[in-house]
Amino acid sequence: MKEEDFLNKIHNFFAFLSRMKHITRWGLMRNTDVENIQEHSLQVAMIAHGLAVISNVFFGKNVNAERVAVWAIFHDCNETLTGDMPTPIKYFNPSIQKAYKDLEKVSKEKLLSMLPEEMVPVYRDILFYDESSYEGKIVKAADRICAYIKCIEEEKAGNMEFKKAAETTLKKIKEMNMPEIEYFFKYFIPGFRLTLDELN
Repeated sequence: MKEEDFLNKIHNFFAFLSRMKHITRWGLMRNTDVENIQEHSLQVAMIAHGLAVISNVFFGKNVNAERVAVWAIFHDCNETLTGDMPTPIKYFNPSIQKAYKDLEKVSKEKLLSMLPEEMVPVYRDILFYDESSYEGKIVKAADRICAYIKCIEEEKAGNMEFKKAAETTLKKIKEMNMPEIEYFFKYFIPGFRLTLDELN
């Protein structure tokens, strides 16, 4: 096989996603502990999966917890191309919000172009998941819960920079009015306020 033919068969999708660890979150805030989108995505996936399990076990729903977890793993992967735009800018006005949504779509299409065409339909369903579905709402809830947990951790470290963000995020979470969220806040959030010794 000629070298140029070999290079044409190389696909960069997963190599590109590995760069998620270089994209930091909370860019406008002073952080005591810098967070990247790769570690954030893992936490969102774990909490989204937990919310789905809570939904099924305690509230009689039929949520596909594994699908929710996969959607959550990939929910910010387009930020390898766009970077993490700070929330105050992203939602500053409807024009900027629409422009960012359009940019998200373009960046996801670019990522899909890095796959063999036979794999594209599978990953298209993951990258362009139905955010309005119940499972999509669980991913959004987990994303917001993780933002709130980040605020708790920063405040525990004495960084009051996140005080207002905590209040705003908590308000958005409560507005979602989902029983899984209430359960998670009652039984799991208090642990995030404890020290390691207290957790043990």
